[in-house]
Amino acid sequence: MMMSRLFPLLFISVLCMNSFSGVQGRKWKGEGTTQNLESIVIGRCFNYIRIVNPAVGEKNCSQIWEAFKNAFINKDPCNILPKDYELFINLTFHTIPPNKSLFWENNQLLVNSFADRGRRYMSLGDTLFGFIGDFLNWCGQADSPGLDYESCPTTLECENNAVESFWRMASITYAQHSSGVIQVLLNGSAEGGAYPQPGFFADYEIPNLQKGKISQIFIWVVDDLEGPDLDSCGIRSVKTLETRLKTLGYDVTCTDNNKSVMFLLCLDNPDNSKCALASSAPAVQRGPISSDRGGSWNKLMFVSFAGFLFRFALVY
Repeated sequence: MMMSRLFPLLFISVLCMNSFSGVQGRKWKGEGTTQNLESIVIGRCFNYIRIVNPAVGEKNCSQIWEAFKNAFINKDPCNILPKDYELFINLTFHTIPPNKSLFWENNQLLVNSFADRGRRYMSLGDTLFGFIGDFLNWCGQADSPGLDYESCPTTLECENNAVESFWRMASITYAQHSSGVIQVLLNGSAEGGAYPQPGFFADYEIPNLQKGKISQIFIWVVDDLEGPDLDSCGIRSVKTLETRLKTLGYDVTCTDNNKSVMFLLCLDNPDNSKCALASSAPAVQRGPISSDRGGSWNKLMFVSFAGFLFRFALVY
């Protein structure tokens, strides 16, 4: 009888202990280190120098991993500074071609597609140092040579965490070595404004632009196809950005819904109302055609025409 009464209490105690240990194991609110981080970093390094951009020449990918790891291993995960990544940056650094820099806020996936891995533009994620860190998460532990796969601190928990400091150093380096005509692609549908403050562009990239190396800055404000028009050239946060850059002495031109970017968006969303092409001439139809086949043909013609205009706009 006594054992039957004790069993539920023992069961509850075990559950509580497991729950408590789980909470203790997850020290931070952010995601833990990406699994297989070393293999990913070294693999991305070789992929970049062999396939993505062989023009950068030979790089020692094993040394790059060691420099990357040593920036945050065996350290307080809330006391990692941008300068801790200096050796990593030095080992991965390469020239950023003039007129190719593409800065951005709140539209990373669009920027990745538009830049086309450096073939069209070279965004931060298209440099070797940015390519290695893109979409990864990592942190170490104080007085421990291992990685923390359970959790990592968010920026809200501490600003000087391993990932935040990495991107600060990468952004500073990218801005310092950008030259010629500069492009800035902003999201006009972002709730916090197309030009967020604080933000990486506002806080780390603009202050590190080298005015003597920059001839012009083009700002492109593009709305999401399904999103609202919350910000545009000459108003709200974009006006703040334009004023700041002009005050610094830059030649600034701002355009809403840049055609080249819109064509790219419409290639994936040809049925969206914002992608309709007006025609002054009636369509020529030979013989009977079903409405379904006609719709398919129109979509095919739109995608082909949009692709042609997109390539034409980039060339000229």
